[in-house]
Amino acid sequence: MKVYTFPQGGLHFTDPTAPPVGASVVAFLPVLSVIPLVQHPGAKAVPLVSGGSPVREGMLIGRAQGSLSAHIHATVPGQVVRTVSWEMGEGITNEGLVIRLKGSFDQLGKAEERFPWETLTAEELKQRLIDYGIVEMEGPGHPLADRFASWSALPEPRTLVVRCVFDDPWLVADQVLCRERTQAVAEGSVILGRACGASQVVYAVSAKERKLGTMLLSEAQAYTLPSSLVLVSSRYPQRNDRELELALRSYEKQGKGEHPVQALGSLLIQGPATLAAVRDALVLHRPILDRYVAVGGSAVKKPQIMRVRIGTRIGDLFAECGGFIGEVQRIILGSPFSGRRVLEKNLDGPVIKTTYALSALSAKQTGGTVVRSCIGCGACRTVCPVGLDPEALYKALVVFKHRYKKEKPEPGPGGSSQCHGCGCCDLVCPSRFALVNAALRGA
Repeated sequence: MKVYTFPQGGLHFTDPTAPPVGASVVAFLPVLSVIPLVQHPGAKAVPLVSGGSPVREGMLIGRAQGSLSAHIHATVPGQVVRTVSWEMGEGITNEGLVIRLKGSFDQLGKAEERFPWETLTAEELKQRLIDYGIVEMEGPGHPLADRFASWSALPEPRTLVVRCVFDDPWLVADQVLCRERTQAVAEGSVILGRACGASQVVYAVSAKERKLGTMLLSEAQAYTLPSSLVLVSSRYPQRNDRELELALRSYEKQGKGEHPVQALGSLLIQGPATLAAVRDALVLHRPILDRYVAVGGSAVKKPQIMRVRIGTRIGDLFAECGGFIGEVQRIILGSPFSGRRVLEKNLDGPVIKTTYALSALSAKQTGGTVVRSCIGCGACRTVCPVGLDPEALYKALVVFKHRYKKEKPEPGPGGSSQCHGCGCCDLVCPSRFALVNAALRGA
């Protein structure tokens, strides 16, 4: 079976400090949970409870307000202790409700009772997903409600793409979720496909996980919505929307002959964690209560993949992994290779709906802060998937700042606005230049 990919740049890499692919472990239930009212890009949810209020597992405790906002639910039963706020970095402040664990669970440990979602219309499916606060469980966490609005404007046909692409070793939590909850991911894709008017589902799966792709396809074929499997490269950043679409358009163009390919049309790309949450909302009437998280890094004694209740403090998870080895240089929420959300060693920050990885890095892994002179090796140009010259963009920004004492130059030739921040150039630069940051700031 042919493997499809994007035409230029990218790289293959591994990280021995990431948790290995294996069975997940269930994290301890937190005595104190911190449930943030912002787990999405929009305004914070309006709290519906306050200090002293009793809450049930799955109870609505924060109501969405406006675009890009989503409902928030209690992930454990108990009592609200107080409201807290904290600095998330980049001038963003979050607010959350602290819940002390108490009482019985409505979902945990109970037999699953399936709801016949097949009887619902597309509009009813959408409303249920909005009611349960389902968001994309990656990136900034866009609510599906807003995705529905943008998807409805796209021309038909529409194809729902299930992105099971593992080009970063820190995506291992999603990889294990797919293996352990294959049926849930497949059913969730069919549900979402029906809700958004997709004519088919395509499972875009890393070639190294061909067996997983076959299993997903087998589960999906139990439903009437047409489905197919496309194997794609594990070359980073294959999972980016742009690079994934390039691979799929190649598949669409070349997939002729003995097995003709149905026209893909507009692509609606979603990850496996989101689709499992879609399934749980419609089949079990359950909001997002937990998620798979990869916990590791060179400063962690025992990296592992954990099923974690939303609101669990990250310090508790590191403790369950045996604690730290030596001094922690940096704590990152997400993959160390994207480095988007640094927590400044704040161990009280909670796991939220979009948390797929936690890494604690030692000085050895971060490589220190020494920036050396450029040696002109050209490695950054070789790996850039959009054909930019990161070295030139970096030097242009540095010269502009030195000469004009300003942060951002006028856009120049080469179009740094094309940079989508994959970080390939940063990964290969031997001089440790912040190349991707320069490209994005100069855009």
